[in-house]
Amino acid sequence: MDRERIIERLDPATDDPDELFEHFERRYVGGNAHYVLTDARHGLERGTVVVEDEGIVRGYPSIPRVLVAETGIPEFFEPDDSVVVEEKLNGFNVRVAAPGELLAFTRSGYVCPYTTARVGDLLDLDQFFTDHPGKMLCAELIGPETPYTDHDYEGISSDAVRVFDIRDRESGDPLPVADRDDLCDRYDLPQPRQFGRSDPDRAVETVRDAIQDLDDAGREGVVMKSADGTALVKYTTEAQHHADLAHAFSVPFEYGRDFLFSRVIRDGFQAVEFEEAPDRVRERAHDLGESILFPFVEAIRRVERGDPVGEIHTVRAEPAVVEQLLAHLRDQGLTMEILHDQHEDGQRVVEFVKVAQSTRDQIDHYLSGGTRDE
Repeated sequence: MDRERIIERLDPATDDPDELFEHFERRYVGGNAHYVLTDARHGLERGTVVVEDEGIVRGYPSIPRVLVAETGIPEFFEPDDSVVVEEKLNGFNVRVAAPGELLAFTRSGYVCPYTTARVGDLLDLDQFFTDHPGKMLCAELIGPETPYTDHDYEGISSDAVRVFDIRDRESGDPLPVADRDDLCDRYDLPQPRQFGRSDPDRAVETVRDAIQDLDDAGREGVVMKSADGTALVKYTTEAQHHADLAHAFSVPFEYGRDFLFSRVIRDGFQAVEFEEAPDRVRERAHDLGESILFPFVEAIRRVERGDPVGEIHTVRAEPAVVEQLLAHLRDQGLTMEILHDQHEDGQRVVEFVKVAQSTRDQIDHYLSGGTRDE
C-alpha cells in the first residue's frame, strides 16, 4: 500500500503516515487486504476502510442529537437552510460500495457476508455501480430477520434495505437530498419516508407531529438534514428510549452507565418540551420503570433456570451465506447458541442467541452468594 498516496486522498489532520496508520487494523476479505480505522482519528470517521489496490470507503459520520427540538433545530441549522425531515429507522447501518466487488461494510468497517448477500438479493445494484463506481450507498438493514436488530415493520416479513444517503466513496461528501432522491427513483432504491421540507423554525412543528405519530407506532424517530446533505441531527421517540432501556437491561452487564443514563436524560427533556401534564409524566415514568425492571428480572430468572441470556436473532438466506455469517460472528469473538436450525424453500433459517457472557457470569456470581463493591 502506497501510504503517502493514501494520505493525500484521505486528507487527514496529520501528514505523518506512521501517526495515522498505527490506528489502522489489517483484515483480509476474500484474499484482499483491508486496512480499517477502528476509531475516529485525525478527522477521519470510524470504520474508514482502505481496500488495497481498489480504493477507499469512508466511514459514516456520527450524527449529533437535539434534546429540545424547539430550540435545538433553529440553533443547529442556518436560518436560510431548507430542512428535510426523514424517518430514522431502527435497523443496522451499512455502507454498500463496489471497490472491486459489491461489499456491505458495518459502521466499524467489517465486511458482513450476510448483509452483502442480502443487499445483492434485495436490490439490483449492477447498473448503479456501473454508472456510479465512486459512490457508496448508506443504508439501513431492517426487519425481524437480521443478525443485528429485530424490529418489526409493517409489510416486512424478513428483512429489507432502505437507502438514506448517497455519498462519494472516497471523500465521504454527501449528495444533496434532491439529487439522492432522483438517483433512488432512477435505480429503484427504496428510501425512508419523508415528512416534509421547510425552514428550521417550521421544521420544529413537522418534527413534533412526526414524533407523536412515530411514538404511537413504536418507531424510532427522525433525522433532519440540510438540503445539501451536509448538516444532520436526530431526535428520537419515547418508545425508542424505553425500548433501548429494555434491551440494555435484558443483558444488564453488557452496557455502560452512559448508555443507560443518556436514555433517561432524553426522556426527561422530552417530557418537559411536550409540556406533559403530571398524569402523563407519571405514565411515562411508569413505562420507563417497567422497561428497566421487567427485562432485568427476566434475565436473572433465565440464568437461574440455566437458559441462555443474550440477543436473539433469526436469519434466513442460502445455506452457504448463513454459514459465512455464523463464522463471521464467531471470528469477532461472539459466543452463540443455536436455538433452531432448519431449511425452508431452499433457504437455511437459523435462530440463535448472541450469548451475553458478562451478564451470565455476573448474575450467576451474585446468585451464588457473591458480593458487589459499591
